Amino acid sequence: MSTGDELRAAVSARRELGPDYEDAVVESFLDRMGKEVDRRVDERLATANPKALDKRQKTADGLRLALAIVSMSLGTLGTIAIAVSGGSERPFLIIWLGIVLVNLVFALGRRSG
Repeated sequence: MSTGDELRAAVSARRELGPDYEDAVVESFLDRMGKEVDRRVDERLATANPKALDKRQKTADGLRLALAIVSMSLGTLGTIAIAVSGGSERPFLIIWLGIVLVNLVFALGRRSG
């Protein structure tokens, strides 16, 4: 259905349903239009420069891998250092809690961005 057809259908629905449903009709129309715009932009980006999209994905994958390697290395070294020194469990818990928090913040930040 074309954008014009969508608009005509929304106006017709508004007339049939009356002013009580105007907000719902407008919201539904805007949601469909937003999805259509997103689809068109994604389509253009994919056809215009697929290598740029690939490069961004590879960069994101590399960041995740680097964070995983650094996290495991620091966690392992910290755990060994605490075990060798005969220290208490508190530094051990602080190190691993910090690693978990950093990874969680990274994951949530990547998802929203």
